[in-house]
Amino acid sequence: MHIKIQKSLYILIGLFLTAIGIKLLNIHTLTFGGTAGIATLVSFMTNWTWGILFLIVNLPFFILSIKKLGWNFSLLTFLCIILISAISDLMDYLTLPLISPIAAAVIAGSLIGIGVSFVLNSGASLGGIHILALYLEQKSNINRGISLFVTDFIIVSSAVVMFGFKNALISIIAITVASFLTGKLKSAVKPSEAVYQTTDTETLQNS
Repeated sequence: MHIKIQKSLYILIGLFLTAIGIKLLNIHTLTFGGTAGIATLVSFMTNWTWGILFLIVNLPFFILSIKKLGWNFSLLTFLCIILISAISDLMDYLTLPLISPIAAAVIAGSLIGIGVSFVLNSGASLGGIHILALYLEQKSNINRGISLFVTDFIIVSSAVVMFGFKNALISIIAITVASFLTGKLKSAVKPSEAVYQTTDTETLQNS
């Protein structure tokens, strides 16, 4: 019970850190990779909030998660997606100071990297590319930090048209920092303590 409470706190802290990081990027007209980046790009083109778009974009990956990573992990991940969507929309009422775009990218990348690591190390994810990264890491032993960096780089590069080359380049700083921290902090929780270590790992081995 104590371990479950501790993991729940880590997940909540991770979600808040990640939401603040995304908010910091948005107010500086910067973006991120993965489904978060897709939601950011679409939010600038529509009147839909980032939280709603993030939830919608992640639905296909949620189905993949059920098939490849099991129900326990998938349901916890879906709960995290709903929570961060709600937290991010609430962040719209929070005013953050404008700083140098490069400083914002570094700070946001650090917050997101630490936040995502808290969530991943607690046996959940924030959906999207993180689900794919976890699957590749368990199935093919590909470091999740590398997977996140490659996919995020491609997505952020496509933002050049909307945000301009300078902001897209600065955005890459954020995903580089976040991917580095996500890869380095993955040993914070022992694999044997992961929520999905039993049933869901067997699902991977048998798939």
